[in-house]
Amino acid sequence: MKCNRSLELFLWALSILCLARSSDGYSPPDNYLIDCGSSTNTTVGNRVFLADSLASKFVSTPQNVLASASNSVSSSDVSQLYQTARVFTGSTKYTFPISQSGRHWIRLYFSPFDYQSYNMSTAIFAVSAQNFGLLSNFSASGSVMKEFSLNVTSSNLVVTITPSDKSFAFLNAIEVVSMPDTLIQDGYILPAWKFQGLPSQALETIWRLNMGGPKVSAMNDTLWRNWDPDYGFLVHPNMANNIPKIGAVNVSGGATEEAAPALVYGTATEMNARDYATRNVNVTWEFDIDVGSRHLIRFHFCDIVSTSLNQLYFSVYLDSSTVYSDLDLSTISSNALAVPCFFDIVSGLSVSNKLCVSVGPYTANGAYPDAILNGLEIMKLHNSDGSSSSGKIVSVIVGTTIGALIAALLAGVLFLWCRRRRRRLAKQGLSKTWIPLSTNGGTSHTMGSKYSNGATLSVASNLGYRFPFVAVQEATNNFDESWVVGTGGFGKVYRGELNDGTRVAVKRGNPRSQQGLAEFQTEIEMLSQFRHRHLVSLIGYCDEKSEMILIYEYMENGTLKSHLYGSSVPSLSWKQRLEICIGSARGLHYLHTGYTKVIIHRDVKSANILLDENLMAKVADFGLSKTGPGIDQTHVNTAVKGSFGYLDPEYFRRQRLTEKSDVYSFGVVLLEVLCARPVIDRSLPREKVNLEEWAMKWQKKGQLDQIIDPTLVGKIRPDSLRKFGETAEKCLANFGVDRPSMGDVLWNLEYALQLQEAVVQGDLKKTVLT
Repeated sequence: MKCNRSLELFLWALSILCLARSSDGYSPPDNYLIDCGSSTNTTVGNRVFLADSLASKFVSTPQNVLASASNSVSSSDVSQLYQTARVFTGSTKYTFPISQSGRHWIRLYFSPFDYQSYNMSTAIFAVSAQNFGLLSNFSASGSVMKEFSLNVTSSNLVVTITPSDKSFAFLNAIEVVSMPDTLIQDGYILPAWKFQGLPSQALETIWRLNMGGPKVSAMNDTLWRNWDPDYGFLVHPNMANNIPKIGAVNVSGGATEEAAPALVYGTATEMNARDYATRNVNVTWEFDIDVGSRHLIRFHFCDIVSTSLNQLYFSVYLDSSTVYSDLDLSTISSNALAVPCFFDIVSGLSVSNKLCVSVGPYTANGAYPDAILNGLEIMKLHNSDGSSSSGKIVSVIVGTTIGALIAALLAGVLFLWCRRRRRRLAKQGLSKTWIPLSTNGGTSHTMGSKYSNGATLSVASNLGYRFPFVAVQEATNNFDESWVVGTGGFGKVYRGELNDGTRVAVKRGNPRSQQGLAEFQTEIEMLSQFRHRHLVSLIGYCDEKSEMILIYEYMENGTLKSHLYGSSVPSLSWKQRLEICIGSARGLHYLHTGYTKVIIHRDVKSANILLDENLMAKVADFGLSKTGPGIDQTHVNTAVKGSFGYLDPEYFRRQRLTEKSDVYSFGVVLLEVLCARPVIDRSLPREKVNLEEWAMKWQKKGQLDQIIDPTLVGKIRPDSLRKFGETAEKCLANFGVDRPSMGDVLWNLEYALQLQEAVVQGDLKKTVLT
C-alpha cells in the first residue's frame, strides 16, 4: 500500500510538472555573449556576440594576446566564433555582474589554431567558477564547446582561467546566460533514485540527444542548446525505427519548450516491433563517460506512436538496473496522448567508462511489445573541490584491469591453439574456401560440385533447404520459358510453385560462368547470415548436375523498375513511392549497421528492389555484395562492379568501396522514383541522356517539379518534394565523405512522408531539419 501511494504521489507530481507551462518564451535576465579576440560584433542566428574590445571591462588578466585565425583557417570550415581567440599567459578572471541570482549557463568555445609563436593545440589549462572546478588539465585538439550550468548566489560570477606551468590558455568565445531555475529540481528525480541538493550542483553537459531525428541546432532551441542525433550511439540499429511526427506534439500541455523543443519531442526512436515482436529485445544506446563520476540522466518522453490511451507499456534501464518498470505515458500525462514530459535519475559513482541506456517492452499485461525514447541528456556532477573520483573507484578499476589482462592472456592462448589447429587441418586437406553460417542449427558438411571450367563449389548443407534438381524442374514446369519473370547477368529468374503450394522465385545461373559461380557463393553466404523484413529471403538452393540455382520467396508485384516505366503496370502514388523508398532504405541501413560487419550491396538499382503483394519493398540480388571496411579502415580496395548509371563516381575512379557507394546508387534510384524514366536513355537529347546530371541541374535551380513523373503533377506537396530533392542531392555528392549515412537518408524520407501527409503544422512545417 505504501509503495502504491508513493507511486501515486510521484505520478501526481509529474502530472503537475507536465501541465505547469508558461505561455511566453523564456527571456534571460543575464545574457553575456563575448567573441574573444574579435574586433567586431559577431551575429550567430538571432544572437549577437560582443567584440572583445567592448567586453574588456569583464576581463582581469596580467597579459594576453588577441589572435586571429583568418590566415590559418578557412571561414567556410569553421564557425565565425572560432575565427578569433584570446590567449592568456597568466591566470585570468572574467567577472560578470549578476542581475538576478539563480541558475546560469556557462558555455566555453575552443578551436585551436597557430598564431605567431602560439600553437593552441598544445595549451594546457584549467577553468573554474564559484569554487567548482569545471575543466582540469584541459587541452583542445579540435573545435569543441563545453557547456556547464550552476547556481549563482552572489552578485558576481567569476570564471577563472589558469594555464598550467610553462603553458598558456586560450578562449574563442564565452557565454554566461540565465536559465530557468525550474529546469533543475530534486522533485524531478524518481523516488527510487533519491538525491538531495541537485539545484546547488554544478553540471557539465556530456551528451544531449534527439532520438529518432537529425541534429537540432541551437537556433531551434529557446535555451540555445544543441541536440545531436542518436543513431551513432545505438548498439543494434536494426532493432530500432525512427519516428518523425513533429506536428503530433501536444504543445499546449506538458513540459515546456525550455525542457526540450517540440522538434525533439516530435521524433522518437522506437523498438522495431515488426521484426522483433516475438523476441525479448531492448533498444540500447552506449555512451562514453568519465570513471568515478556521478551523472544526472534526464529521459524525455512523448507518446507520438499510440493511437489510443493505455496502449504503450515499456520499461527503462540504466546498465543492469531497472529505472522504471511498466511505464505508461498516458497515465503520467493525465490521460492524454503526445504530451511531452521528462524525469531524472542521478547515478552512483561510475566504475566503467561506458554507460548504457535501454528501453524495452513490458508485456506482462498482454500489451503489444513496443518502447520509445524521444530525448536524452547526460550531465556530469562536479564537486565543489573539482574532484570526482574515490579510492574505492580506483581499486575497482585496478581489479577490473587485472581481470581484463588475464582474460586477454587466455584469449591469446586460445587464438594460438585455434591457428595451429587450422594449419593442421589445412595440411590434411580439410580447409574450406568459405564457411557460411548455419541458419537452422543442423550439422554442417560440404558437398562438392565440379563445373566444366574446372571450378569446384563447396556448399554447406545447413544453408536452408537443399532442393533436388527434379523438385526445381517440377516447380518451374521444367524451366518453362513462359514462366520467366526476369533476366540478369547471373541468369534467368522463373516463377515457380513448390509441392506445398508455396510460390517461389527461382534464379538459374549459368554453370559455365566463373563470375556466376562467385556470385552464387556470395549470395548464399550473405543471405544465410541475416534476416530482415526489407531484404528478400532465401528459401533454398540446388547445386546438382552442375547447376547453380537459388530459390527465393516470391514477390508478387515484381520490381520497382517495372512500376515506374517500361510496362503496363499502373503507376504508383507519391505516398506509395515514398513508402517503397523508406522500406528500401531500411533494408540498406540494416546491411550497413545491423550486422557485426558492414555489408555493402554494390548493385543498388530499381531492378533489385522487389515488391510483395502489399507493395512492401525488399532489397534483392546480393551476388556482388562485399564485406565493408573494418573499424580501423576507411574503405575496401576492389575491382569496380555494379550497374552503369548507378555507379558511385568516386568508387569508379579510385576503386575504393565504402557503404557511401550504396548511398550514391540509392540517390539515383530516388530520381528514378520521382521522374519515372531510365537512368540512361540514349534516345533522348544529349542533355537528358543521364538522369542524374539532368535532374541535378533542375534541383540546383529549385525547379525539380518541372521534371517529375506526369502522373504525379499536382499531387506532391511542395515541402515533401523539397525534402525529397534535398535528400537525393546529398546522396549524389561527388565525394563519399559528403554523403549522408543510410540512417540519415531513412530519417529524411520518413520526414518527407510526414510532410506529404500534412501532419506538420505552423512554423514547424517550415523548419529545415538537416
